[in-house]
Order: sequence, then C-alpha cells, then structure tokens
Amino acid sequence: MASPSLEDSGSLLHDSSSQAGSAAGSLQGGDGILSAQATSGGAGVYAAVDDAEYGFQRPEIGKESLVGTVQRYDRHLFLCYKSPEVWPSHVEGSESDRLPRFLAGEIKNWASAIDKKTRLTICEGVDGTDFSNGDVLIFPDMMRYRRLTHFDVEQFVDEVLKKNSEWLPSKPEPLSGSYVFVCAHGSRDRRCGVCGPVLIKRFKEEISSRGLHGQVFVSPCSHIGGHKYAGNVIIFSPNVIGEVTGHWYGYVTPDDVPILLEKHIGKGKIVDHLWRGQMGLSEDDQKNAQNLRLQLNGGLSGVDGCANGVGGGCCQGAGNATCCQVSPKMDKLENHTTREQESQEIVQKSDGKDHKASGSKRASTRKLCRMPTLFESWEREDTYAALAVVAAVASVAVAYSYYRQLS
Repeated sequence: MASPSLEDSGSLLHDSSSQAGSAAGSLQGGDGILSAQATSGGAGVYAAVDDAEYGFQRPEIGKESLVGTVQRYDRHLFLCYKSPEVWPSHVEGSESDRLPRFLAGEIKNWASAIDKKTRLTICEGVDGTDFSNGDVLIFPDMMRYRRLTHFDVEQFVDEVLKKNSEWLPSKPEPLSGSYVFVCAHGSRDRRCGVCGPVLIKRFKEEISSRGLHGQVFVSPCSHIGGHKYAGNVIIFSPNVIGEVTGHWYGYVTPDDVPILLEKHIGKGKIVDHLWRGQMGLSEDDQKNAQNLRLQLNGGLSGVDGCANGVGGGCCQGAGNATCCQVSPKMDKLENHTTREQESQEIVQKSDGKDHKASGSKRASTRKLCRMPTLFESWEREDTYAALAVVAAVASVAVAYSYYRQLS
C-alpha cells in the first residue's frame, strides 16, 4: 500500500475535503441513485411511486429463492464511517475516502496471507456512540477496535488479520448483545436506499418499545450483495447453542421486524422463509442446512400456513401479498427448540474448509430420519383391533357350524 503523502496529515475522519468528496456524486437522481430527500435522516420518507417500483410493493418481492445466495466467508469487518447520505456508490474505492479505500486495498493485497476469508462492509459512524467514526467491529469475534485512521491500516491488518493478534495502539473491547445491519446504500442501488431506512426506523421503534436498548444495536450498512433481495439484513446474535455467527435475510419488510426480534434474536432460531444463508457455510451447505432444519421441524418454515420447498425462498400469495408477511404462531414453534439445537450442532460439524461429500450428508440425513420398524410402530390399540378381528372370525365359524348341524 502506498504511504500517504505529507499533505494527508491528520486523521481522515477530520478531513473536511474528504467529506465533501464523498458526498459528490452520491446524492444524484436517476436509476440506481437515491435522491437526498429519500435518504435524509434515514427517515424513510419516499413517494408512493418509489414504494411501488423500488420498495416493499415492487413486483419482484418474493419471486426468487433466497437460500444459498451468500458466498462463503469466515470473518466480517464493519468499518464505522460517515453516513449513507454521503457514501459514494463504491465507498471502498473512492479516492476521497482514504480510510475505507486503504483498508479494503490492504485486505485484498494480503488475502493469501490471511487465513480467514474476510469481508469488509461500511456501517454508519456517529461520534460518541457505539459506532463512532473509525471504529472497527469484528464478527464473529465480537470485538471492537476504536479510532482507526488511514495511517494505522497497514499495522492493523498485519497484527489483527494476518497474525490473529491484537493491535496494540487500541486494545480490543468485547462486544455483547445482538447487532443488526441493514443495507441502506442508496447511491449503489435505489431498492436498498428506499427499503433500508424504513426497516431501520422500524427496528429502532421495536427496540425502544421492547426495552432492548443496550442489548440490540441496529445500523445502516453499505452494499452487501443481492440488492434485488432488498430489504437486506444481517444479524449477529447467539444461536440456540450460544455461538455467534452472521445470518443474512432478504425480502425483509417492516412487518417482519418483530418476527426477527422475537424468534432470531430472542430465541436464537432461524426464520427460514427469509433466510439467505450464513457466515461460514458454502452455498450448498446453506441449502442442506435449511433442508435439514425443515425435516427436523416437520416442514415448518416459521410462518403459519407457509412452508418452504426444497429450493427455499419466499412463498407468494395472491397479488403482491406474501404469506411470509404473516406473523408465525409462536406456540407451534416453541416445541421445536430441541430439534433446532440438534440441527445447529450438525451444521457446526459441516462448518470447515474441508466439506463432506453430498452423498455422506444425505446418508447422515437418512440416519436422523430413520423410519420406525414394525415392532416400534405397533401400539396397544393395534393389538386390541387384531384380537377383535380374530374373535369376530371365530364367532362366524361357530355360528356356521351350528347352522350346519341344524340343517
């Protein structure tokens, strides 16, 4: 990585020219670019025509399969940096935004020396909060480094990512709670620019009404891939066996926010009808994991009257309505916690660089779903029924014998 010139003195975060440069070209009209009015303050104020064409009423919602649309990776870095209103379409490549550009370049240059496949995403930076400018959040490690500058990038990547050690200028702080990232990168794609702010607003309202401040954190983030699946959400939260990993959801609407809070964050269970995949699994493993969960759960997808097929995705109802937007009957789902835990444990066994062949996975599934034998399925009622049949046959035989004697 080229060293910064002398005129780059001082932290990039305090460079007013960088702020202006980031804003240039990001608040434009036209296809794929969100207007300043639509993103202002993340308030989610947008015209009805935007909702019909780019928002939750657009025709493509629910049309494609979701599961298996996350490329495999092992570690996720979120760099807190400015706000979606000033992010250019490719913030990691912007000449004016040196911190994200240097960090992305250094990770790419040393990819072969970094033992964990690492993804970098930008999230909103607000000084004085848990997401201050220059902070780096690392998942699933659940740690935060404070106040990274473009001068620190080379050493940070060398110590933290290449050597899996600590960056001494800033000791890592442990993270606790659940973290929700919503793609709101309007300058990259208008669908995320329209849907993202609305979802963030709903998450914040639900977090406030449920008293979850300090336990659940939500932030807008930059492009994560799959804009056609907007609203796109990534959740880092402990699962049913207490391990943290990143789960991706697509086609999320404001009505789905309470479901994600209650089921995924509250109970550590996956909402399969919105599930795109997760960190640590290949595309095929994501599909196999979902199929296994559905088998263990008796075909329940987490939504009343809506079950996923083998291909996954979101089921479509009449018109633009989807049964994926109907709240699940939680009493039906609570009885499946143990079986979902078994599924999570099985998924953990497949989470590694060397994956088992698909044939062995099918064999494992058959072992879990072994059909009962004749003796295991024979119940007391069956015995009574058999005795009744035998008695009836005997009665007929006696009656017939008596009839023959009389004749």
